[in-house]
Amino acid sequence: MEKRTIGRSDLAVAPLAFGGNVFGWTADESTSFQLLDAFVDAGFNLIDTADSYSHWVPGNKGGESETIIGNWLKKSGKRDQVIIATKVGSGLANGKKDLSSKYILQAVDQSLQRLQTDHIDLYQSHYDDLETPIEETLEAFGQLVKAGKVRFIGASNFSPERLTQSLEISQKEGYPIYQCLQPAYNLYDRQKYEVQYEPIVRQYGLGVINYYSLASGFLTGKYRSEADLSKSPRGEGVRQYLDERGMRILKALDEVAEEYKATPAQISLAWLIDHPTITAPIASVTSVMQFEDIAKAVTIRLDRSALDRLASASSF
Repeated sequence: MEKRTIGRSDLAVAPLAFGGNVFGWTADESTSFQLLDAFVDAGFNLIDTADSYSHWVPGNKGGESETIIGNWLKKSGKRDQVIIATKVGSGLANGKKDLSSKYILQAVDQSLQRLQTDHIDLYQSHYDDLETPIEETLEAFGQLVKAGKVRFIGASNFSPERLTQSLEISQKEGYPIYQCLQPAYNLYDRQKYEVQYEPIVRQYGLGVINYYSLASGFLTGKYRSEADLSKSPRGEGVRQYLDERGMRILKALDEVAEEYKATPAQISLAWLIDHPTITAPIASVTSVMQFEDIAKAVTIRLDRSALDRLASASSF
């Protein structure tokens, strides 16, 4: 399978990442093991999680996703077949974000213990911490890279200004530099990434592993009216897409999917995979059948006509 390099790192990944937010939430450990085995056996290798997943589930405290992945790594023996990406700095009490040196140096050891590994391939700042100097955060990451606990770093949910500042400081001071950005991006949510972030991505050669690749499931075509919102625990998050533009996008997806004998989800992911600055869109599933469906997206090569129709329908 095609492999793409994340930024200027040596992390080579297949063009579809597994979103580990479902582990310990809508996928229990047994199901999660099945999903991870299917994912890796199909030739994929990038698993994205965070130390805060899935703290929002009643009874959870965060770390459940990493724990499940760690148990799977120990049982399967497939550590050398995967790229593990996790995040730090969120899920704290009162919504606090923490990228202080003290917190990062403590949190990384907890993540390594849960993941049952001696290194994290891609360690990402989950949310910006405006109370901590950028230099302090980067210095902490530098210590982790020097110690061999982390190979490369990335950023998620930073403002364009703070992302640029961080990149400039790394270049000037010799700190490790963010190799990738993890933004929200999909066929519906285009404007913010394409206008505010893509120029930065191009300038600094960043990789992009975008989340909400299927707009919380809207781009699967499963939700077409308010009556459909009760179909899953995530349904309410789709309400924002049920507008004229959303329906126009679904219509174009339906048409292209029919031509390619594919599903709307496959076409949505194929559109992302084709996008020149996207390294690997992140997608989450809760069954092997769902995974087998979305995995077919990497085999679809959309022609210019299909790409133009999708771009026109989703124009902003």
